[in-house]
Amino acid sequence: MQAPDLIRPFVERFERLGLPYMITGSMAAIVYGEPRMTHDVDIVISLAIKDVEAFVAEFPLDDFYCPPDDVLAIEVRRGQRGHCNLIHHATGFKADIYIAFDQLHRWALAHRRTLDLDGLAVSVAPIEYVIVRKLEYYAEGRSEKHLRDIRGMLATSAESIDRTRLDTFISERGLEPVWAAASS
Repeated sequence: MQAPDLIRPFVERFERLGLPYMITGSMAAIVYGEPRMTHDVDIVISLAIKDVEAFVAEFPLDDFYCPPDDVLAIEVRRGQRGHCNLIHHATGFKADIYIAFDQLHRWALAHRRTLDLDGLAVSVAPIEYVIVRKLEYYAEGRSEKHLRDIRGMLATSAESIDRTRLDTFISERGLEPVWAAASS
C-alpha cells in the first residue's frame, strides 16, 4: 500500500506534537471501504492558539509548505471551518488540515481508532463520522465520489457501523434524503 509512505511525514509529526488528530475523507473511506485514487489526505486536528507555534515549527519550510504562524492563528480563531494545507516537498503530497470546531469533530476525535497501516500506527476517524461528512459533502457539491465511497464502506465494513449513532447524526443534520440515495 502506497498510502502509509505518503502520509508518514504528516502522521509522525502529529504524533510528536501530541495533539489529537484523525485521518478522514477519502483516505479513511479507503481504509473502511474500497481502494481508489486520491491526491491528498484529509486530517482533522484539535489545535488551539497556544499550539500554533509548535505546529508550524514541526513542519519546517525546507521540507514542507506550511502557512505562517499568523495565518494559521487566523484559521484557529475562526471557530468554524478553519483550514490550511501542508505540502511535503519531497513527495508533493498534500494534507488538507481541518481544525476541529464542532460537536461532531469532538465526538469523532474522542472515538477515533488507531489502526496499523503497513507498520504505521495512524489515528483514523470513526466510520460513522466519515459517512456523515461524505453525506454532507455530497449534499453541498453533488460529487458522485462521495456516494461511491459510502457504498464501498457499507459493502466492506457494514458490521462495524453503529447504526443507531449513524441514524442519529443523519437525522440531526437533515441528511435523510441524501442517505437514502447513498444507501440504495
